[in-house]
Amino acid sequence: MTPVPEVDLTDPEVLRDPFTAYGRARERAPLARLLIPGLGPIWALARHDDARSMLADARFELTADSFMRPQVPDDCLPYMRTMSEMSGPEHARLRQLVAPAFTPRRAAEFRPRIEALVEALLDDLLDDLPAQADGGRVDLLRHFARPLPMDVICALVGIPEQDRPRWREWGATVAAGAGQDFARAIPGIMAGAADAVAAARAGHSGHSDEPGGVLGELVRVQAENGDRLSDTEIVTLVWHLVLAGQTPTNLIANAVAALLSHPAQLAAVRADPALMPGAVEELIRWCGPTLLAIPRHARQDVELHGVTVPEGAKVTALIAAANRDPRVFDDPDRLEVTRAPGAGHLGFAHGPHFCLGASLARVQTQVAIAALLRRFPGLALAVPADELRAPDPGTWRLTALPVTL
Repeated sequence: MTPVPEVDLTDPEVLRDPFTAYGRARERAPLARLLIPGLGPIWALARHDDARSMLADARFELTADSFMRPQVPDDCLPYMRTMSEMSGPEHARLRQLVAPAFTPRRAAEFRPRIEALVEALLDDLLDDLPAQADGGRVDLLRHFARPLPMDVICALVGIPEQDRPRWREWGATVAAGAGQDFARAIPGIMAGAADAVAAARAGHSGHSDEPGGVLGELVRVQAENGDRLSDTEIVTLVWHLVLAGQTPTNLIANAVAALLSHPAQLAAVRADPALMPGAVEELIRWCGPTLLAIPRHARQDVELHGVTVPEGAKVTALIAAANRDPRVFDDPDRLEVTRAPGAGHLGFAHGPHFCLGASLARVQTQVAIAALLRRFPGLALAVPADELRAPDPGTWRLTALPVTL
């Protein structure tokens, strides 16, 4: 049996270049062990087909222990158990209530609204350019990639217009990574969700930019059949949907940095806007923010490649390694926006917990990149992309995106 490679997630080389470190583990063996001080080892499937299978395997489940839970006040605890840590019928019931709002068709219908929000943010950026610019540079992460997803998801869900500035602040906290700032923001987030539910119930006409919105639909479902959705569940769904909708923040920033660092790929997309949908899929594969899937727990002893993973052990998928698996993708370390469609990437996971907002994230990223390239023909990085990365073994993200327009 091939020895199981171990990857220390505190290793400076892993933090500097997780794609190479995880790829090296993938080529040594299909199963690896991730070492995290204080948390014990996590088993990790490194190859595409194995990772994909595990994510859809009912023997591995997400639980509350899959997530790093911050300390929160007691009154927030009932709202901390989100759909992400549920499984089976309970998970399916809640997902079915909100899934119709996040289908590819609904995302396409929502595109004009996204386009308007993108244009408004870029107009604000230009109007306030002297205040935002630093030596001719503008941070697109702070002034564009970070506020956009919150504006989009608030409009879709139905967060009252007057409350959106504070949701922007919370979204920025979430996108920056979990920590004490996030923990301190949680009471406000919960209260904001409860306020939005109350406003929808009161029938305020200004609670959504879209007729009804997801929140309006949830309130209607609860009013017609309260057994389908409790008060606690509706508030939890609202805050979870809004904060989970921040995924495009890092995706858009990563994608823009990647294109600006690869002139030939940038030129190809500029020359043929029809390439954009495929280019976004390739960017998700090549530099998507998810490096590691949220760990699952083995519900029983499971044998993986000759190793018995005991019941209760944590198991994850090395998304960064799977998405560059040469068994599935030709020349996988090369960014190629004209790559032919083939095996799907795992940037949005797979199985029952496939990212609910994947279609919305795709459309947002397409619209955001297209608008930036159209409005700023001279767009360029102000510093090398290597200087922008956050040292995070689980999420590929930037600390800033300074550009010249």
